[in-house]
Amino acid sequence: MKVLFIGGTGIISTACTKLAVERGIELTLLRRGQRAASIPDAVRTLAADIADEAAVARALGDRKFDAIVDWIAFTPADVERDIRLFRDRTVQYIFISSASAYQRPVSQYFITESTPLANPYWQYSRDKIACEERLMKEYRERGFPITIVRPSLTYGDTQIVLAVNNWQKPYTALDRMRRGKKVIVPGDGSSLWVVTHNSDFAQGLVGLLGSSQAIGHAFHITSDEVLTWDQIYTITARAAGVEPRIVHIASDFLGACLPDLVGSLTGDKSSSVVFDNSKIKRFVPGYCARVSFTEGIARTVAWFDAAAERQVVDEQANAAWDKIIAAYENGLEDAMHRLQR
Repeated sequence: MKVLFIGGTGIISTACTKLAVERGIELTLLRRGQRAASIPDAVRTLAADIADEAAVARALGDRKFDAIVDWIAFTPADVERDIRLFRDRTVQYIFISSASAYQRPVSQYFITESTPLANPYWQYSRDKIACEERLMKEYRERGFPITIVRPSLTYGDTQIVLAVNNWQKPYTALDRMRRGKKVIVPGDGSSLWVVTHNSDFAQGLVGLLGSSQAIGHAFHITSDEVLTWDQIYTITARAAGVEPRIVHIASDFLGACLPDLVGSLTGDKSSSVVFDNSKIKRFVPGYCARVSFTEGIARTVAWFDAAAERQVVDEQANAAWDKIIAAYENGLEDAMHRLQR
């Protein structure tokens, strides 16, 4: 089977690249930069910027594929370009959407693929919804062979997935924990969440490649393990050899202080969410997420500990979190004092 990945070296896509090669898939990556060290030797790479349609067409030549996966399409303009480029080049086009596209605020915590798509809090999610709608219109009217995949919060060796952390410098929260500094958990820490290891996600995604039955369908691919945010933070801290000093702060308070958090918190992680994975299990027999969060985050912490250059801390984020915690605790103390008069 011949497969093209647009991108292929991110947290999720790297695991899919690795598994595809292990399964004997003839994989090509189209990427803008030079060949990355993480790309297996068996993978062919083509150098072109996906935003440059003419350059992509030249790089692809007359190649055709059984499946194309675009890992870096985020807006309707991106998928319009892909429709033009790949309409006659593939038997299946897989769009990587997001589980944050599902209804927020949730009316039902148990999420299936038929849960409505609506997110007024996060532009990223609204763009993904618009992409899905455009692609499904193209499927219905012209037979464009779309399959939609909606990952939720997915991690691997290089990412520490906490509700309040720095995505580019994820060691920051771990460093806070090890230094005995307080860490922020949105809400009261009891809302339910699902965290998926990238190797488990890869089992589902690679299982969909080349599946004619998956055309026209949407899938989420997640773990079945459900944890509270307090549990996620505690398991992470214990993997690092410490106990966390958790401060519970309401998401709307955090969003008012740091507006950039509104999308990822109110528009995603603040709600209790549990995913029904029965559909992916029907289409990919044998799919089962096997890496527990305890096991997976231990691997992640070990990866960061293995090299000092990986332990990068965002001091600006640290300072902002310290201010928020101080403001919250001072306000709480003042409120208690006023009520006790």
